[in-house]
Amino acid sequence: MNITGRLTRDATVKTFDDNRKVVNFSVAVNDSYRNKQGERIEQTAYFNCSYWISSKVANFLVKGTLVELIGRVSARAWLGADGEPKAGLNFHTSQIKLHGGGRKTKNVQITERVENRMVEQDVENDLPF
Repeated sequence: MNITGRLTRDATVKTFDDNRKVVNFSVAVNDSYRNKQGERIEQTAYFNCSYWISSKVANFLVKGTLVELIGRVSARAWLGADGEPKAGLNFHTSQIKLHGGGRKTKNVQITERVENRMVEQDVENDLPF
């Protein structure tokens, strides 16, 4: 599944006891359509995302950045501290493409090992949108 949206907060890295690291971030995805009456309806879906391949990408995942993600989605439900039912969407990310829009940074090159092959990607966060 592909989703495109903006980060709602800076990414964080969590390190486990066995030194595995996961990058956690949140993305807002906007959608709009016209109902039967011709009114434009806008909706926003929020995804809690996780990325296990490389923690180095967290440096580039800053609030406001437009990202295109490939992965799989899952839903979760729980009872909040107030006893009310809650629900959320998780996105288990396998690929990230940065489109910019966050804080301005200089051009950088990210090199990651993905599925036993090297992937190089130029990243520029100084786009005009």
